[in-house]
Amino acid sequence: MTAIEFADRLAIIATMHRKELAIAPILQTSLGVKITVPQDFDSDLFGTFTRDIDRPANQIETAKIKAKKALETSNVDLAIASEGSFFPHPILGIAYNRELVLLLDQKHNFTVYGESLSAGTNFRHQEISSYDQAYEFALKIGFPDHAVVLSPDAQTSAKESIYKGINSMELLQDHVRELLRIYPTIHIETDMRALYNPTRMKNIAKATEDLVRKLQQLCPNCNFVNFDIVKRLTGLSCELCGLPTPATRAHLYQCDRCEFQQEILFPDGIQFADPMYCSYCNP
Repeated sequence: MTAIEFADRLAIIATMHRKELAIAPILQTSLGVKITVPQDFDSDLFGTFTRDIDRPANQIETAKIKAKKALETSNVDLAIASEGSFFPHPILGIAYNRELVLLLDQKHNFTVYGESLSAGTNFRHQEISSYDQAYEFALKIGFPDHAVVLSPDAQTSAKESIYKGINSMELLQDHVRELLRIYPTIHIETDMRALYNPTRMKNIAKATEDLVRKLQQLCPNCNFVNFDIVKRLTGLSCELCGLPTPATRAHLYQCDRCEFQQEILFPDGIQFADPMYCSYCNP
């Protein structure tokens, strides 16, 4: 098996939200691929952040479904799809963004995805009862460069009751006042669609860079892509007593294709752990 050649291959990006602005330049520069975007591709069919359409599967599987759908509409055999999610950080409790950018190579029958995990997000939501509250919220999330969404409440799933892509003072004022004439309180949230959220675009770019890293990281045994870390091995020796510590001693790499494994020692560039991390020296 030789390394996969991407130069001059045509790749289709499964998007309707202009994600190609973040993804294409990185893939073109790093891999030499050519990029196309499908006409009339409705990515909202695979889930929306506003909850009016549920995601059909988990984040990775949904990206695969989108990529396959894009291939069905084209004559190419290489597709890129992106999926994002937002959730509270398990320890810090702040908003956290996970972005995936997945490559599906139908010619060589494999998928690889890059990932970005970041607290750098303006994902927010709030119940409001006045235009002043809406305006204050909008300024905090970077309005008007970042858009907002308005709805009667957080659980609304009716499309006709959800106003998306609000990125001007006039639209914000009109829709807030329209909804508040009917409801005593309404729901406002950041529009997380990529074309309305430059902050998210940056995280998509980071995930694309991670994808490229995996595609260029080749297995020493079979020369296939995505020879990557599958496990972090602890046991770095204490500098003072020599006993193993919880600090990382090595990274275990494994090939997806031939399952060859290799340990890379001292990935953090240090051969001994500080005694402060040793349960014997610092119980």
